[in-house]
Formats: sequence, structure tokens, C-alpha cells
Amino acid sequence: APTRNFQIDPEPDRVPDPPAQRLLPFPSYLSSKGPDKMTETWSFSRKSVLIYFPTMTSRRLFLKQSAAAGGLTLAPMLAGADHHKKGKPLFEISLAEWSLHKTLFGKKMTNLDFPRVSKEKFGITAVEYVNQFFKDKAKDKAYLGELKKRCDDLGVKSLLIMIDGEGHLGEAEEAKRQKVIDNHKKWVEAARFLGCHSIRVNAHGVGKSDEEKATNTTKGLRGLSEFGKEHGINVIVENHGGLSSNGKWLSRVLKDVGLPNCGSLPDFGNFGNYDRYLGIKELMPFAKGVSAKSHDFDAQGNESRTDYVKALKLVLDAGYRGYVGIEYEGRKLDEEAGILATKKLLLRARDQLAQHYK
Repeated sequence: APTRNFQIDPEPDRVPDPPAQRLLPFPSYLSSKGPDKMTETWSFSRKSVLIYFPTMTSRRLFLKQSAAAGGLTLAPMLAGADHHKKGKPLFEISLAEWSLHKTLFGKKMTNLDFPRVSKEKFGITAVEYVNQFFKDKAKDKAYLGELKKRCDDLGVKSLLIMIDGEGHLGEAEEAKRQKVIDNHKKWVEAARFLGCHSIRVNAHGVGKSDEEKATNTTKGLRGLSEFGKEHGINVIVENHGGLSSNGKWLSRVLKDVGLPNCGSLPDFGNFGNYDRYLGIKELMPFAKGVSAKSHDFDAQGNESRTDYVKALKLVLDAGYRGYVGIEYEGRKLDEEAGILATKKLLLRARDQLAQHYK
């Protein structure tokens, strides 16, 4: 918005009219509020504030009233009154490829189509891949190059790859554990090639006790995370069944790994019988992504199993301001409708929470 700097004499009898050259109409193409409105920066006692004046008449009235009231005391109250600049949203929305798993398994689209579908059908320009849908392409540079090109052409950002089927990082025997680490390395390299920040892995531990499983899982995650660090890639763990759905257990494992690029991907829905809100709170200090799991919705559009506002408060309270990924797994709505319903709910919750967070 166009701004001007002027000095205002605060004495009530001497409020000057702005010179004629300042009375330019605010360009209608810059404001949906009309062509006769403008913003100007005025100085009170050496402090500049931005004031929005709906019309020239109300501007002059404002000056006279504020000067009569003391003028100088109004500056602090108006310091943030910029109605033409929108701040960054509390979080951005991404789309997890698993939301379309029925369509993909049904051969109605391919992994290469995913970025286009995400943007054109859902208006989402950040994606989270699932390796199951390009399982044999991790080392195929031609394929990955085509995927990256499509993303670049569309303006779609690749965030992460969810990895399944490569073995248990918490194997008890060192040789087996190292084999699983090696299995994951190609996905670290693929993630780097695509411009992702992370790969998501599973923390399944092998052992006779929860303690032993935690120890073995810590070793596996640390080994893979050290490799990931060399490539600028995070290794993040989702609560995804078994002990990984116990927030206390998983948060302890991540703390014991002790590497900054080893973190969590809290999923709103994968906590089993564990208190999901407690689990989210426990995993958020390590979060490098968030998965907004959805199944069904009530008549008001709220998710039937998770209070999204409550869950997102925990996310924001932890200081997280990154992407929140839609992961729809419902049966009542088809995939397209379920994704759109989840997006609508996230946007509504974000607007509601914007009043309380920065």
C-alpha cells in the first residue's frame, strides 16, 4: 500500500490539512475496499504509526478528535493497524499421498500424477510421498528427475517421503540392524534429490522388554540419522502402531538418539488406546512435521475422533509453525471429498486459532 511520512502538530487549533499532492486515490486494484481509501504513515512524537482512513473526511475528523484528546496517547494503540498486509498463516497445509491410496492402488493415477492432482484438485502445493507408490524407483534418476521437473513446473514443494517395508530399525542383532539402515539409505538420497527435508520411518523395536526394544530402536535411528545428516535430511518417526504409538516411549527414544535431525511426525490418529492429546504433546518437542489424520465428520464438519482445535493448540503451543499434512483414511466419503473436508476443517480451525497465536 502507498505510504507517506508527515509531521503532525498535536495542538488542537493547528491540525494542518495535507497538501494537495497527497490526496491521491488509493489504487482500486490494490484494495478490495474501494478506490477512495488509502493508508498513510503519520508521526506522533517521533514515533511512526500506520493508520487506515476510510475516507478523507473521516481522516480529518480523526485528527481533530485525537488532537483534542491529547494526540500523543493514541500512537501506541495504532501501531499495528495495518489492514492491507496479511501475516504468514499459523501453519501451511500439505497433502499426504496415502490420502489417495485407493486411487493409486486402483491404477487410476500414478505417483508422477500426484503433484498435479494435489494442486489442481485440492489447491495444495506441498506434498508428502509414500514409497509404496514408487517402490522400485528410489535409485532411478530418470524417474526422480521427471518427478522433480513436474513439481518444479507446477510450483509444488516436495516435503518428505514416508518409508515402509524396509525392515525394522530396532533389530536386536547388529548385522540385521545395519542391513535395515542400509535399506533406508537409498530413500535418504532420493529425498535429497527431490528437495525433501525428511524421510519418515517406523520405530519397531525387537527385544524381550520395552526397555530392550527402546535401546535397539535408538541404535538404529541414530545410525540412519547420522547418514541422513551427511545428506541434509531429517529422519522422523511417526506414531505408527506398537510401542511407537506410546508417546512416552517414543519421546524417550528420540531424546536418547540425541541428534537434531532425528525427530517426530506426530499423527493425530495413530495412538491406539493411548491418549492422543497426551501423545501429541509428548511428541511435539521433536516434531518436524504434523499429520492431520481424518476418518469421518459430523454434521458440523468436525472430525469424529479428534478435536482438531484441541490438537492444533498442542501443536502451536510447542512453537511449531510448519506444514500440517492431510491424511484422510475414511470410508464414508470418497477420497476427494474426504481430503476437501479435512482441508476445510483445518482452515476453519486455523482461522479460529489465529486470534490467539502469532
